[in-house]
Amino acid sequence: MSETTVFNVGMTCDGCANATKRILGKMEGVSAVEADVPAKTVTVSSDGSTTKQAMLDALLKWSAASGKSVELAS
Repeated sequence: MSETTVFNVGMTCDGCANATKRILGKMEGVSAVEADVPAKTVTVSSDGSTTKQAMLDALLKWSAASGKSVELAS
């Protein structure tokens, strides 16, 4: 069963989008990552073996380095 998780991310360019895709794409169980820069959302499809909190923690590490905002939307 596939789970979908959505994050609100303060992305301003494709570089930001690619960074989030790279970070989340390496996580266990993640099957797809879609970043929408204009909407400032990142949607993750996973099998549930990686928790939402683990994904959020990974993005928050990037957030601290990049200065971009990150929050769990759903």
